[in-house]
Amino acid sequence: MLRRPVESAQFTSVSFAETLALEGIAASIGSIGDAYDNALAESTIGLFKNEAIRDDSPFRDGPLKRLEDVEWVTMAWVDWYNQHRLHSRLGDVPPDEFEATYYADITTPAPPVLAPA
Repeated sequence: MLRRPVESAQFTSVSFAETLALEGIAASIGSIGDAYDNALAESTIGLFKNEAIRDDSPFRDGPLKRLEDVEWVTMAWVDWYNQHRLHSRLGDVPPDEFEATYYADITTPAPPVLAPA
């Protein structure tokens, strides 16, 4: 079966924008024809397919026959990705560790001391 590519116009239509606004959701739509807008999503999807979905993935224990099978593989991969996978852009630490260190290093300024009136 031949599938048509999704038209970008459907995502930028007035009714779509109105629906987002009614739900309090800010649209994240960049310039038309700019491939960089989806770079992070495309990279993550590629990693997911290569690391979790492929036939010899360590996250699979058999064929993916049901939606539940894909959900379990996805859950296991996301857990591993965030807690154990080393990321070179994060100094070769997992995202959870990087985030914990980041927030631990933030110093909150002390409130100003007010002089007695």
